[in-house]
Amino acid sequence: MPSQTEKMGMARERITGRSLLYYLFLSLPLFAFFSSIFIGPFHINPVQLVDLMASKILGYATDYPDVYSTVIFQVRLPRLLLGMMVGASLSVSGAAFQGIFRNPLVSPYILGLSSGAAFGAALSLAFLPGVSIQYAAFFFSLLAVALTYFMATTNRSTPIVSLVLAGVIVSAVFDSLLAIIQIAVSERALQSIVFWIMGSLGTASWSKIYSAFPLFALGCTVMLLLRWRLNVLALGDEEARSVGLNPEKYKIIFIVSASLAASSAVAVAGIIGLVGLVVPHMLRMIFGPDHRTLIPLSLTFGASFLIVVDDFARAGLGFEVPVGVITTLVGAPLFAYLLRTTRSGGWE
Repeated sequence: MPSQTEKMGMARERITGRSLLYYLFLSLPLFAFFSSIFIGPFHINPVQLVDLMASKILGYATDYPDVYSTVIFQVRLPRLLLGMMVGASLSVSGAAFQGIFRNPLVSPYILGLSSGAAFGAALSLAFLPGVSIQYAAFFFSLLAVALTYFMATTNRSTPIVSLVLAGVIVSAVFDSLLAIIQIAVSERALQSIVFWIMGSLGTASWSKIYSAFPLFALGCTVMLLLRWRLNVLALGDEEARSVGLNPEKYKIIFIVSASLAASSAVAVAGIIGLVGLVVPHMLRMIFGPDHRTLIPLSLTFGASFLIVVDDFARAGLGFEVPVGVITTLVGAPLFAYLLRTTRSGGWE
């Protein structure tokens, strides 16, 4: 039998190890970024990359052909930054929704966000060529969430079960409208709609980053600042009220913040499935359910996870595959495992 002193020493070692792992996960985006920027058919070595970066920042000229600068600053860098932003948005939103719903099987799309976004994008591609696909997808994704929330609210209360059922109804309506559009449009427009729905970072650009970043930053900042309140909400409405927290108020705050972040991601990249489910649950299994830790780690690990998956999607098979297809293939086995091992509706 270990003595009390030995037990305390072992506990300190576990805490130290957990702290080191925590900071390692926080720094993952740096490693993922600098390893991913070299991946692609056009070879650029680290010395050339540093020289090009320095020339861009300091303003001096280099002897490299223009194609080097184009590949780095117009192709790879926007794609990596957009991928990190999308992955972080979906992961943090997924962690927040899982805390609100007290269920690890919840994703950011549970309130009909993805169905609304898909309908908006299809409407723009098929019948509104003058309207930006990004803005149409963003508007209808938020519209779907708003309809779900107001449909589920009765007597100034929004039960979790009502939210889930309202989300199913709203998703079904927008899916049906999307099907009507797909039947009515030309073959070329249909191909564009299907490709958008698959989710891809292949159309990344600086303009998409600039337009999506403010909403991403706003939503994620609110969730980071208020993340400890998710621990109280995860206990249930009665427990939250018993400690002086207004559960309805903070449900609205977190739903709006998470929806803004997830909608900005979906609008610029399409529907990338299961990231918001897989990443928070992986982190919860490693670090536990404390949202003070879970939310910042979801931000960094989600960003790293998506760009690593995108590396494989664009270079692993010799031809580019929409990243949403790969994330679904990765996340589906874990989702099946959760269904088998998690009690119905439980927060285990």
